[in-house]
Amino acid sequence: MRVLIDSTVWIDFFRGLEAPHTDRLKQLIVSGEDLCLCGHVLAEVLRGARHDEQYRKIERRFKILEFLAMTESTFKFSADIYRHLRKNGITLKNTADTFIAAAALENDVHLLHNDSDFTFIAKEFPLKVC
Repeated sequence: MRVLIDSTVWIDFFRGLEAPHTDRLKQLIVSGEDLCLCGHVLAEVLRGARHDEQYRKIERRFKILEFLAMTESTFKFSADIYRHLRKNGITLKNTADTFIAAAALENDVHLLHNDSDFTFIAKEFPLKVC
């Protein structure tokens, strides 16, 4: 199974937080699942690094992950997701989540997250969450 891991999960994982979503990430790592990354997740996690050594450590860990390219169609799909939700009275806390959802949907991968925005998206789109 290919799984895109959202920044909410990575941040909690790197902080050592014990929670269901970090436990699930650990299970995915141990079982050798194909973990994925996209540009928005990469940027969100790296910009939160507190010092250069932590930044480099995250970079090294992420190098082994499959990188999902985000193309023009990804960004248009992201806009479509946002517009669809807004038309249905749903306002997301973080519009960047539409980019991550679009990348997951376009690449037909599962998404591991700890963010209610993805729950709203999954109700309207075939987003596979784990």
